[in-house]
Amino acid sequence: MASVSATSSLTFQPSLSPQGCNWRGSGLRAVSVCWRNRSFPSSFRASRFCISCKAKAETVQKVCEVVRSQLALPPEKEVTPDTKFIDLGADSLDTVEIVMSLEETFGIIIEEESNNSITTVQEAAELIEQLVQKKE
Repeated sequence: MASVSATSSLTFQPSLSPQGCNWRGSGLRAVSVCWRNRSFPSSFRASRFCISCKAKAETVQKVCEVVRSQLALPPEKEVTPDTKFIDLGADSLDTVEIVMSLEETFGIIIEEESNNSITTVQEAAELIEQLVQKKE
């Protein structure tokens, strides 16, 4: 049986001028992604390609505390960055209350469109950091 393999090269290059980004003090750098053969590799077409920046540990910890408080979770119940609100027993009303408490805690306003996309502690923390940065 013959096997066929195709190779595409993925390179990351630092960008010298990240437009519209204010990453001051975060230690993050902008990167550009390119494929040498100038077409999107077929191996990536069916999969999801995602680059995300992790939120600061302090932000994640505060979000965990807010979630724990809003849902009246017992101390033994583990809440991690990957924890989904629904897995903690939160319904849509609980999620709205969590978001309202996060807005109050961090002094931000979360748009309704963003409100619906927050399903985990990590997603909430990343959105909060983006909004706090815009506010500054």
